Amino acid sequence: MSVCNLSALRDAEVKSSPYPYLVLKNFVNHEALAKVISDFPKLDQGGSFALEKTDYGPAMQPIIDTFHSLEMRQIIEQKFDIDLCDRPVMITARGFSRAKDGRIHTDSKSKLITLLLYLNEDWNESTGNLRILNQGQSLEDYSEEVSSEGGTLLAFKVTDNCWHGYPSFEGKRQSLQINYVVSDAAANKHKIRHKIAAICKSLFVTGKMFGTGK
Repeated sequence: MSVCNLSALRDAEVKSSPYPYLVLKNFVNHEALAKVISDFPKLDQGGSFALEKTDYGPAMQPIIDTFHSLEMRQIIEQKFDIDLCDRPVMITARGFSRAKDGRIHTDSKSKLITLLLYLNEDWNESTGNLRILNQGQSLEDYSEEVSSEGGTLLAFKVTDNCWHGYPSFEGKRQSLQINYVVSDAAANKHKIRHKIAAICKSLFVTGKMFGTGK
């Protein structure tokens, strides 16, 4: 049995308002989910990290392979009526949400499609659930709230109005972000930015340890 439920993804409804998106629970099959979550990289700092630079376990590999597969690409093309031929795939991981995270934003135009796969155990939090927003001014004006429970997949087309965010939450909140991007140059630019951010976070933590951080 495949770890990812591509058949359910093919059948998932794409909602057109406020922008094209879909939500699919149990994208990761229940039998595999616990092991996948266990093998998620241990990230106790906020921010995004290029997945290939993290230390993840073998149960994650089928997930990674799925998002790089031609079958997955073709499904997303069909669902969102977009040509993704030769578009690079970029995968980043988040393991910890800071109080300042989740602010309202749209994704950069270098991204064509964004997919978020949540990999959390026993998610019962009232905050930290992403909201599909009708506009960019308020978290309270939303079309749908997406639970961060393990195995849930959110996918949306990056548009000028793809506003989203979540009410402030601090703590463990694991997810993979998968993006089809416009070019290798764009992917490299994002990777460099994440690398610099990771270095800065490391220096900040070191500074705090030695009494130099603020």
